[in-house]
Amino acid sequence: QVQLVESAGGLVQAGGSLRLSCAASGRTSSVNIMGWFRQAPRKEREFVAAINMWIGGSTYYAESVKGRFAISRDNAKNTVYLQMNSLKTEDTAVYYCNADARSYVTLTDYAGAPGGSWGQGTQVTVSS
Repeated sequence: QVQLVESAGGLVQAGGSLRLSCAASGRTSSVNIMGWFRQAPRKEREFVAAINMWIGGSTYYAESVKGRFAISRDNAKNTVYLQMNSLKTEDTAVYYCNADARSYVTLTDYAGAPGGSWGQGTQVTVSS
């Protein structure tokens, strides 16, 4: 079992930046992919970004955040980061960290069907 703890989100003006972190504990050696998802009020949860924790650290992003957000990892700290730049009001949501231990899952497949453990969620609010 993997436990995930996200950093606090916050309130930021449109065009600003914010960095989220997600620290994993427990059976972290079993985790192959970590990612971020978000859920805005009255909307379905959606994929944001994912990173392969071992092989090359490849990444994958939702089109809506590509070029603005960056996911990174620190394996020594069992932590994943989400750097969010050029924030827009439509980025307002509760952001959730996820850790997936399944093998042979591509990042694109993961984006559509994440497995494993979830963090508690952290609110990010972007004001105009």
